Amino acid sequence: MQSLSTAQARRIALAAQGFLDKRHAAPTMRTFQRTLDRTGVLQVDSVNVLQRAHFMPLYARMGPYDVGLLRRATEAKPRRVVEYWAHVQAFMPVDLWPVMQHRMAKYRAQRGKWSFVDADPELEENLLAEVRDRGASTARDLDDGLPRTKEHWGWNWSETRKVLDFLFMAGDLAVAGRNSQFEILYDLPERVLPADVLARPTPSVDEANLELVRRAAVSHGVATAQCLRDYYRMRTDHVQPAIRALVEAGELVPVTIDGWKRPAYLHRDARVPRRVNARALLSPFDPVVWERERTERLFDFRYRIEIYTPAEKRIHGYYVLPFLLRDRIVGRVDLKADRKAGRLVVKAAYAEPGAPDDTASELSAELRALAGWLNLAGVSIEPRGDLAPRLVGC
Repeated sequence: MQSLSTAQARRIALAAQGFLDKRHAAPTMRTFQRTLDRTGVLQVDSVNVLQRAHFMPLYARMGPYDVGLLRRATEAKPRRVVEYWAHVQAFMPVDLWPVMQHRMAKYRAQRGKWSFVDADPELEENLLAEVRDRGASTARDLDDGLPRTKEHWGWNWSETRKVLDFLFMAGDLAVAGRNSQFEILYDLPERVLPADVLARPTPSVDEANLELVRRAAVSHGVATAQCLRDYYRMRTDHVQPAIRALVEAGELVPVTIDGWKRPAYLHRDARVPRRVNARALLSPFDPVVWERERTERLFDFRYRIEIYTPAEKRIHGYYVLPFLLRDRIVGRVDLKADRKAGRLVVKAAYAEPGAPDDTASELSAELRALAGWLNLAGVSIEPRGDLAPRLVGC
């Protein structure tokens, strides 16, 4: 059985995620498509302290790009991607819609069993009829004035919003886009998805599981069963048979990785580069750092999102991005886009143990590039963290 060092596995993983490519001066839709093919999905998140989560992985791989590329891919014909619960809420290629039909059917069968929504067939029918007549609509457009609850911190959803979200999970509605307030525009699938995609047959459960594990393996390069399960949030008993089938077909090659107790699987087409010369700030929702155990194994980097941690208990900050330099994560930086002042604010910056001597200069350059992409005039650095005094703003 082939054995890989941790460094080899790390470079394979970064290559699979698209970090071998040089950033383009002017990324095109072809660049976007190639990047999406590698990441597979782009997690959607509403936090906008820096930039929406789904825009950041594209920037990390492509460099400064027109965010209109993603909007064209998600809203203009021919639609290339659509939102669904593919990892969590995420953009996925439209051709995954048939593959997700079994997931949708599972949610549909749970009607009335979800803790946050009661079965209400009449409201479902009325909302579907309204969307059919009105076209793409937000929950606010359709809300009949029912009071929103204030029992829980965070989302205060009306009954309308709860049922719309259920219909979305069940595949009876699709996301046509989002408005300027980032509210979902719900519409009928036949007005969102390409006709040829909707006409495709639904694969069997085994075929769907096989396809999801196959795609996860391509995006990972090398992975354990847990890594493959997490990428599309699958059930363990669905993943293991798919792995066995892909091993038998020669698409996955069993390998061992030094220091890893769990068996791993190398995709047969994965590149095994001798070096990776990347430089990128990774969003907290970047696929490279999704699965925390994998991140620790590959990069010797313990990472936790502290957005929901009370301020006084945070260790590194509110919106902390790992800094990838070449093939290692060498630091972490807490960032905020102060749009009113036109500044990218470094709230804190920390170097990882053993960070190379050029960490500060490379991070400074990356911060200036990020500020430019965000249309901010410069970078302001606050004196928190051991790396902050060495950074150069502008």
